[in-house]
Amino acid sequence: MTESISLPPFEVTWVPGGDRTLQQLGKNLVLYFYPKDSTPGCTTEGLEFAGLYEKFQGLNTEIIGVSRDSVKSHEKFIEKQGFPFPLISDPDEKLCRHFDVIQEKNMYGKKVLGVVRSTFVFDAQGNLIQALRGVKSKGHAQAILELIQARS
Repeated sequence: MTESISLPPFEVTWVPGGDRTLQQLGKNLVLYFYPKDSTPGCTTEGLEFAGLYEKFQGLNTEIIGVSRDSVKSHEKFIEKQGFPFPLISDPDEKLCRHFDVIQEKNMYGKKVLGVVRSTFVFDAQGNLIQALRGVKSKGHAQAILELIQARS
């Protein structure tokens, strides 16, 4: 059963790109939420999406990563890793809360609220195709590519 989540009408901060909405891209959209810039799992996931970026583009699909990190942190992460896609800075958790990816997690025996690695795939009209929560970073980009290829 697919969740009923829509693209929000409010503006978010794209890096690069400034403040804009996610609506009316005219492309399929892979919106992936990750916990923190420059951490091993998040770097692996981003690099895998980057490595498949041309294939996603060939399927009329845009990739956008989202975390609570600052614009400055995103700029450094993009520059260091050479990501060809934008990241969204969501320090106030507005987008994270819209997609309900802030959950209680257990870190080193302590309960904390954090981003659960999740991906949402939308078609070019903004309809949710698939919501995946609690995903593993390694191999995830390939699985998403195969999902989109199967729909083409």
